Amino acid sequence: MGKAVRVRVRVRAWTWVLEGWARVGPAGSRRRDAGMVTSEYAMGLIAAVGFAALLYEVLTSGQVRGALQDIVGRALSGEF
Repeated sequence: MGKAVRVRVRVRAWTWVLEGWARVGPAGSRRRDAGMVTSEYAMGLIAAVGFAALLYEVLTSGQVRGALQDIVGRALSGEF
């Protein structure tokens, strides 16, 4: 192998090592963003609370409550 080829191979190897180091970082953690930021957590929390409130209102309404009690009553009595 000629000297020029060895130098190119060595440069490519170091480039590969340094690119990998830049991707992973010194502590071994990934630098790319793989999660949500605080504002996204807040929006998700607000949406979840809104959905929970809506679900609570639907399940505690008179009609749904009666239907659920009927289902539970039939299940406990053995009627299907």
